[in-house]
Amino acid sequence: MREPSDSPVEIHEGGLPPIPSKRYFTIGEVSQLCGVKPHVLRYWEQEFPQLKPIKRRGNRRYYQRHDVLLVRRIRDLLYEQGFTISGARQRLSGETSRNETESPSINQIRLLIRQLRLELEDILRILQH
Repeated sequence: MREPSDSPVEIHEGGLPPIPSKRYFTIGEVSQLCGVKPHVLRYWEQEFPQLKPIKRRGNRRYYQRHDVLLVRRIRDLLYEQGFTISGARQRLSGETSRNETESPSINQIRLLIRQLRLELEDILRILQH
């Protein structure tokens, strides 16, 4: 099992690092990006039906960007807003059904724009080196 790298991770708004622009993330990467331990992620997969990472060789999990955003949302509901697992599950299922019928809220659009801006800044930094 690999230990997390000792390289400094840039921290942005909300105390979490920006999500790199790549297609798949390992459980260790998601753990670092979301500030939760891998065993917590595995537990949340059982508790939140929306969280379904792709499983490949040897049952290895590969999370996609929407999974990482969902983990951050779950983390916020549980750790920042004080929801119980049951309450967070109920809130997420309500958001999912509402999001399927409504257009995105201003706050959701702002969050997406903020994340996009951070990712573009990261790309610019890479290109400038």
